[in-house]
Amino acid sequence: MPYELKIETAFAAAHNLLNYCGQCENLHGHNWKIEIYVQGSELDKSGMLIDFKILKDHTNTILDVLDHTYLNELPIFTDKSPSSELIAEYIFIELEKMLSELPVQVKKIVAWESEKAAASFFR
Repeated sequence: MPYELKIETAFAAAHNLLNYCGQCENLHGHNWKIEIYVQGSELDKSGMLIDFKILKDHTNTILDVLDHTYLNELPIFTDKSPSSELIAEYIFIELEKMLSELPVQVKKIVAWESEKAAASFFR
């Protein structure tokens, strides 16, 4: 697909990793930076793949569920570890649902837990 858009956003939350031996099994927090990549081949009458405002609004709706929470207590993470990988997957799946009626597809989500460590989810 010839067009790709990217937005960056962020949220802050606490978590601890399950089934993990190390410091991250203890309660700690991150200021996650999130990169959202979408793609498509058709532009609208305005010459846009999708309005950045629409993409940001949908993304913020998802991140509002995560922001300033203890991730382990959220229903989506009750039986699995809220790792950066699974956070990226969750955002991808939720955004994919929200954009399903539009001529744009989610390409990749990158969840940065620090300046030097990130996890991606893509199909």
